[in-house]
Amino acid sequence: MDRPHKYGAGDRMSDLICDNYSLLMVMSRFGLSLGFGDKTVQEVCEAQGVDCNTFLAVANFISEDQYTYSEDDTDFSLTSLMDYLKRAHTYFLDFNLPAIRRKLIEALDYAGGADLSYLIMRFYDEYAKEVRRHMEYENEAVFTYVEGLMEGRLSDQYNIAVFTSKHNQIDAKLKELKNIIIKYYPEQGSNNLLNAVLFDIFNCEQDLASHCQVEDYLFVPAVASLERKLKDEP
Repeated sequence: MDRPHKYGAGDRMSDLICDNYSLLMVMSRFGLSLGFGDKTVQEVCEAQGVDCNTFLAVANFISEDQYTYSEDDTDFSLTSLMDYLKRAHTYFLDFNLPAIRRKLIEALDYAGGADLSYLIMRFYDEYAKEVRRHMEYENEAVFTYVEGLMEGRLSDQYNIAVFTSKHNQIDAKLKELKNIIIKYYPEQGSNNLLNAVLFDIFNCEQDLASHCQVEDYLFVPAVASLERKLKDEP
């Protein structure tokens, strides 16, 4: 009988990483460190204090084409999932986006005061501000609301449907940015630096899209389920 998802608790963690290297980011955002030898996913999670079901839910979601949350599916910890999302926000805001900005400055030719270079940097900075607003709203409003739900408090002013209605895909402007660079930035001798930063932008775009999908298809349904349970309580 086939198991329901690609990865299971008895698989070796090293096999997961070798099969899909993007799961390195998932590990990092759960606070899992390397150096686990041949331990299974269950053993690594237990040794490092991470909820195994939640790790597997995210790892399978990212690695499968059709995996979505249902209330009948493997139960996972909403607390652990929120911790994962918060660490992802920290990664994007404090590490990844600033690192791409530094590489852009290095790659673009400012010597001649090229208008396109300044346009690209301004576009990027505006985009980074938009991402910060998006993620800080989630940190301050959405996660605080969900923490209240987990303590049994429903709100008359807010619910997860409000978040869903405003949850825009924040990777769209990165598509525009990379298209501007690819189509219009003139060749300046060696393109190694510019190609390297373009590669980083492609990866960031994919990572942000995946992050938003985890929120939409794992986090939101789990919160909606909790809301229903609280409303049904006598």
